[in-house]
Amino acid sequence: MRKTSITLATLAASALLLSACGGNNNNNASSSSSAAPASSSAAPSADASGTASAAPADDLTQKKVTISIYYPTPDLVEKRALEDDKIKRFNEVYPNVTIVKSDWQYNPNEIGMKMGAGEAPTLFNTYATEGKFLAEKGWAADITDLFNAYQYKDQMNPILQDQFILGDKVYGIAQQGYVTGTVVNKKLLDDKGVAVPSYDWTWDDMLKTAQAVADPAKGIAGIAPMGKGNEAGWNWTNFLFEAGGEIQNVADGKVTSAFNSDAGVKAMDFYNKLAWEAKAIPKDWALGWGDAVGAFAQGRSAMVIAGPDGPVDQALNQGGMKPEDVLVYPMPAAQAGGKHTGVLGGDFLVINPNATKDEQAIAFQYAVFDYFSDKGLASAEENIQARKKDNKYFIPPVIQYFKDDSEYGKKVRDVYAKYDNVYQYNADSQALLDGKPEAQYNTQDYYATMTNVIQEVFSKKGTDVKGQLDAAAKTMQSKFYDAIKAE
Repeated sequence: MRKTSITLATLAASALLLSACGGNNNNNASSSSSAAPASSSAAPSADASGTASAAPADDLTQKKVTISIYYPTPDLVEKRALEDDKIKRFNEVYPNVTIVKSDWQYNPNEIGMKMGAGEAPTLFNTYATEGKFLAEKGWAADITDLFNAYQYKDQMNPILQDQFILGDKVYGIAQQGYVTGTVVNKKLLDDKGVAVPSYDWTWDDMLKTAQAVADPAKGIAGIAPMGKGNEAGWNWTNFLFEAGGEIQNVADGKVTSAFNSDAGVKAMDFYNKLAWEAKAIPKDWALGWGDAVGAFAQGRSAMVIAGPDGPVDQALNQGGMKPEDVLVYPMPAAQAGGKHTGVLGGDFLVINPNATKDEQAIAFQYAVFDYFSDKGLASAEENIQARKKDNKYFIPPVIQYFKDDSEYGKKVRDVYAKYDNVYQYNADSQALLDGKPEAQYNTQDYYATMTNVIQEVFSKKGTDVKGQLDAAAKTMQSKFYDAIKAE
């Protein structure tokens, strides 16, 4: 993982998607592509049309192999349809492979038990924070040889892929990513006569806009920051980064808490203002990701902080909102002229280290089966067409698994340009994005610890912010960081 910020101006107006994936926490294994031989037991490669070429001597198509894969949840109907189509096409090339659909969704609190009990899928989804954690625990297979033999490895987007490359070893396959932003319901602002802020906005702009549009009597919040689950700490960390703060410092082999800094106090004071000065957050503020995004999609909140594609998808396809009323903003800068820094996150696929070599090789082939392939692109286009027929919109993620300037990226842009039901991110907004990767160590534990602090701030006026941050930093240090020997 990188510690430095990665400016994403080069991603302006890109938003290119191969699979119809939702953002943030609803991961989708609908990825993949034509794969080259990966070690001596590799599977057959495929050309750009997705047609298999001659197999190597040690041919995995001749071996009976069973793998279990991540399968989207029942509510993700379109994604399940895409995955079913992918399984069908995969079995046309690999008729010897039995694919079992796993209903387990990655959970950092469950992965140890799943691995210990031998119940983890062969190929499972995870997110950007988990690379180092899974590698150090021995819960992610070292797929370096498979990846290095992959013919398209140099076209993978390093902004994402590098997050699962630790040292010189590869532990995961990038699917899609995002820079956390703020999604705004323009209609609610218009109804209240509130001016739409500039994309180059600040904390003060967010505060004033949220305060002006909030209508407690009608149950409408100006903004719905997440207030329960690890996502509450994740939401707040964007403001920590914008204020110039860090989650942790790593030096001389030691990891130390850093979020109880002046920047941390400044960021938590802003939350205090949203809750008690502007009175802009929901009365029932204990909202998880689904609660907050649902409130936005239902018109009960004017703003929500998240990986943008998820809220946009729900607002357009479930909330009945119009594209022109759903605006995707970068995170606001702490002050004018500052960076619009948001947490850089993403969805990844990891292979079970307990699987056999043949199972791992097949799982890799499945993961990349549609990547860079014309058939994968055709499948995505069919999904766009099906959504159009059902009067639904196709929402690309902010960052793709492939490089934006690649030949394949141009193919995707050309497909998107053909349809008016593909949501388009504003180029001016995208140009301001500044993505910062999450911390290297115990990020989910940090998020959970910060959620406790946020709940104190939201529930008690006049909370000692500095005292709460210091106590949280001490907890993280004693419970987690002191035991780490950083490389």
